[in-house]
Amino acid sequence: MILYDERLVSREEANIDIEDRAYQFGDGVYEMIRVYHGRPFYMDEHLARLERSATEIRLSLPYPITRLKQLLLDLIQQNHLEEGNVYIQVSRGTAPRYHGFPEQARPLVIAYTQHAKRPLAELNHGIKAVTTEDIRWLRCDIKSLNLLGAVLAKQTAIDHGAKEAILVRDGIVTEGSSTNIFIIKDGTLHTHPANHLILNGITRQVVFKLADECEIPISETTFSKEALESADEVFLSSTTMEICPIVEIDGRPVGQGVPGPVTKQLQEAFVNEIKRTTLAESSS
Repeated sequence: MILYDERLVSREEANIDIEDRAYQFGDGVYEMIRVYHGRPFYMDEHLARLERSATEIRLSLPYPITRLKQLLLDLIQQNHLEEGNVYIQVSRGTAPRYHGFPEQARPLVIAYTQHAKRPLAELNHGIKAVTTEDIRWLRCDIKSLNLLGAVLAKQTAIDHGAKEAILVRDGIVTEGSSTNIFIIKDGTLHTHPANHLILNGITRQVVFKLADECEIPISETTFSKEALESADEVFLSSTTMEICPIVEIDGRPVGQGVPGPVTKQLQEAFVNEIKRTTLAESSS
């Protein structure tokens, strides 16, 4: 089953028009929510960000966010999703092709689920990354459908046998192609501030919470590519990759070339946060 507009239907019943503005202009926004033990993780925060992104591009959701939340919960239940992802997309709707906003189009919501296990091999052993120029637009804080810059960066990583591309703009590390980037130097976490140049990831926000609970200092300031290269530890955060160590960048090891102690501490805290939130949901 998928969510199409305001109904749960089979994929065969859904009909996306060729003049849907998501298809022709990338005119829309999206979210990805992780599900553990049949329970969505930080769902309210994801939906609040979806609503913010829609507001930033002057797109009105076709029904209240509370209604969308219930429909997504029904979708998870109908598809018996225990571990995986829920993808949600809102386009501005269908109208004859014209760059300006259509007057009559109704925004279209679609959502579907994906069964996916936690990436334990990457979480335990770390991944390789490469650096590349950040060529994206200047509103990266909006989770829009305009992802070609991110796609090109990710393919650069794949071409070099790496899992992620770390983006650099004017010598400053911004984020990954689909992740937020953290470095650790002398026990302090450093990450780019949440401005228009990065997406304020929900998992990024969880990292802040966990670091505070673990009494790990955080510096939310910009840092250079040189600082990245000399970091003691580097990790990324994202909905699907959680808190994942980066052990090699541009063919050179990070630190000792293995996941570091601060990253491991945060990973352990993240697993406990999964247990805490899913148990809380189950008992409510």
